[in-house]
Amino acid sequence: MEGGKVGKGGRKGGDRKKAVTKSVKAGLQFPVGRITRFLKKGRYAQRLGSGAPVYLAAVLEYLAAE
Repeated sequence: MEGGKVGKGGRKGGDRKKAVTKSVKAGLQFPVGRITRFLKKGRYAQRLGSGAPVYLAAVLEYLAAE
C-alpha cells in the first residue's frame, strides 16, 4: 500500500485546482454566489433556478455601469 494522504475520490494530497466562481464562469464582476445566498435567505420563492442569480447579477452589473 502506498503512503501519503488519500483525499476524496482516492486522490492523493498535493496539487489542488483553484476554485472557479460562478461569477468568473458567467464573465461578471458582481458576486453571483452572494446574490444566490440573498435570494435563498429572503425566501422569495420555494425553489430557485440556477440561472436566476446569474441573470440578476448581470442586470445589476449593467445598471451599475450605466
